[in-house]
Amino acid sequence: MQRQYTGTAGRIENSQVGVFLAYATERGCALIDRRLYLPERSWCSDPERRHAAGVPEDLPFATKPRLAEEMIVAALDAGVTASWVTGDEAYGQDLQLRARLERIGIGYVMAVACSTRVQINQGRTPVRADVLADRLPASAWQRHSAGAGAKGPRYYDWAWDPHRHRRPSSPADPPQPDHR
Repeated sequence: MQRQYTGTAGRIENSQVGVFLAYATERGCALIDRRLYLPERSWCSDPERRHAAGVPEDLPFATKPRLAEEMIVAALDAGVTASWVTGDEAYGQDLQLRARLERIGIGYVMAVACSTRVQINQGRTPVRADVLADRLPASAWQRHSAGAGAKGPRYYDWAWDPHRHRRPSSPADPPQPDHR
């Protein structure tokens, strides 16, 4: 427990922050894993506080994207099948997480800051996300609700770029989601 940013409140509050892995299909969804995020300075670097709270000494600091990556890999290793994952900007800005998902063939839809550089032309050309978005025609965009948020309704604009759509490796393979 400490003062830190929490997406639930949309601001800094005295809180605990967890990273959760949910699995969703047409039939429903379930939380399948979770990790408690331990801030590095106030928890991971304080052996007395860790001991008093029962936090194992050998548990290293991990960023939220590392925790997510660990859970995704563990789920896949356990036989969970997935075509894609989603995440907010905390995860989308993490190049290591995006690269790992690409290496293991998992598509993703993650928010990124407009200044984030994304790869186009099969990874040969880095370009800012806002520049790439500006290249899409207005007709490519759709506004969708993401439900109520701490600061009111959340709406996001989404676009599908057919030029970035990966080709299936064989006619029997389904197309993969775009990597953004």
